[in-house]
Order: sequence, then structure tokens, then C-alpha cells
Amino acid sequence: MEVRQTGIEGLLIIQPNILGDERGYFFESFSQKEFEEKACKTVFVQDNESKSRYGVLRGLHFQMPPFEQAKLVRVVRGRVLDVAVDIRKDSPTFARYFSLELSEEDKLQLFIPRGFAHGFVVLSDEAIFQYKCDNYYSPTHEGAIRWNDPRLSIDWQLPVQDIILSEKDKKNPIL
Repeated sequence: MEVRQTGIEGLLIIQPNILGDERGYFFESFSQKEFEEKACKTVFVQDNESKSRYGVLRGLHFQMPPFEQAKLVRVVRGRVLDVAVDIRKDSPTFARYFSLELSEEDKLQLFIPRGFAHGFVVLSDEAIFQYKCDNYYSPTHEGAIRWNDPRLSIDWQLPVQDIILSEKDKKNPIL
């Protein structure tokens, strides 16, 4: 596993070691020991998976204290543009976002520490998205930011008319 910095403290790109031959491939998608040695100490307590079609944008979501969540995200099938926004008020990169295309081909993962809003948009016909969380979900501690917040100016890499939002995400407030 190789860990790369993103320019935002704590936000890390994880590149697993992939072994492949004519039969296919194998890789260790997560090792607690190696993650702690190379990235940070985090114990994940919940795994989630979603399936979405082209244009579906999920986010930007976060959990408020004491249910903040760090996440390790990856794509099992398809391609997404993954976005993390630093919402740590005391951070020098507050309101800055980082985006990365994740796909079944490259198998990159993104570690998103606590204090970030997170979202993704599906770039392929369909995507299966998985993520580990280091804290349990609490509906009463859920927060969100509007996907097209003018302060953030996120380039979602899709035409606006192709974006598909849940009714809930259409009502998210600006940062």
C-alpha cells in the first residue's frame, strides 16, 4: 500500500498493491495494521455500500459531533468523482475541496478524516461505491452542504442538466 498526500492535512490517497496475471487480480483492500503504520490510527466500525446510475450525485454529507466520521472510500464498479470539503473551522484549508476520480480500474481509495463533508457523482453508466466509517451513523447528527455552493465552486465534471439529486440533497444549505 502506498499513501500519497493531497495538500489538505489528513486527507490521503491510498494506492493498494495489486497483483495481476492472466487469471485476473488480487489485492488486499484493507489491513488495519498496514493502515495504522502508513496512514493513521483509525478503527473502522461500519461498512456501507451504494449503487447509483450515471449522474447521481450524493452529498455533500457530514456528521456533527460527537458522531463525526472518518471514511475510507473506494469504487468496486464503475467510475465516480469523489469530493471532500474541509469544514474544520480552525484549519488553514477551511472551505477548500479536493476531488479525485476513483474507478474499478485504478482501485484508488481516499481516506477522509473527521471534519470533512463528502460527496460523489457517478461518471460511468453505473457505480458501486463502498466506504468504511470510524463512527456509527446518527440521523440526528447529520449535516450537509449544497452540491453547487458558490463559495466552493466544485467542478463535478458533468453538465448540470445530467446531475440527479435526492429530494433531501436538493434542500441542503450553503456552507
